[in-house]
Amino acid sequence: MNRTGRVLLVAALVAVVAMAFRVSWNALRDIANAIGADATAAMLYPFVVDGLMALALVATLVLVGRDRAFALRVLGTYTLASLVLNYVHGLVPKLHGATVDWGRLADWDPANWALVLLATSLPVGSIYFGSDLVAKVLHHRPAPIPTPVTNTEESTEIMRNRSTADLTESTPAPVIAVPVRMPNPVTVDFLKSTLPLKPVPTALAPTPTPAIERRAVAAESPRPRRATGRVPQSARSSRPKRTPDQLLAEARTVTADWPDAKLTAEGIRLAVHTSPANARTLRETLRSERTGKAVA
Repeated sequence: MNRTGRVLLVAALVAVVAMAFRVSWNALRDIANAIGADATAAMLYPFVVDGLMALALVATLVLVGRDRAFALRVLGTYTLASLVLNYVHGLVPKLHGATVDWGRLADWDPANWALVLLATSLPVGSIYFGSDLVAKVLHHRPAPIPTPVTNTEESTEIMRNRSTADLTESTPAPVIAVPVRMPNPVTVDFLKSTLPLKPVPTALAPTPTPAIERRAVAAESPRPRRATGRVPQSARSSRPKRTPDQLLAEARTVTADWPDAKLTAEGIRLAVHTSPANARTLRETLRSERTGKAVA
């Protein structure tokens, strides 16, 4: 569509919207008077309802995606609300006329309450939804339009079929061979005597090679070997080995003043300096002796 057609289309839309707004003016003004609005508020009430519809229509044309769906929902909701109020205005003859005072919108109380709630909530909704739509329009960033590439296939075909003579790289220049000057020939006197050559022996006697003596070599171990001999007497403990009776006598002396709770194998082992097995045997013997004394 050319520019003139677009201008005519927009002008026709504006004319239709203006006429529809004038037709709905009286109905919305009378509804505002019926819910208790004064003369000034009743005169501005049609702008609140139908004006937001026009704003939502413009936002629908600008926004895209979820924002556009939101603008369409606002437009549909306010269109339905205006339709309901105009319908109620046509059903109630008492609302007609510019001098109408506060009255009822319906004879049935629940219906009257619902209609009054609808009429009074539209101005508040206009403030909220109108501000939201204006903010969405101001923050909207249209997607950049990609620049179309004309004759893409044709240019590709031209580059493919271009001959090598059209390439920017030229044919390499021929290599010029530089002649190499040879030295002047020298005259050789074939009659000049030469030195006698040394006689070359016809056969060389083989030199005898000494035989290699084979010896057994011990293999080297990567790890050091541990000593397996007997421990020398100087490295042994100087303390003589005690007999079981000596251990028992020493344990009795050490644990004479010990309580029964302290009489353990670990404690006896540390006090007597003996092995864990001997410590357990001493513990059982000492406990049995204490138990026998207690019974006696």
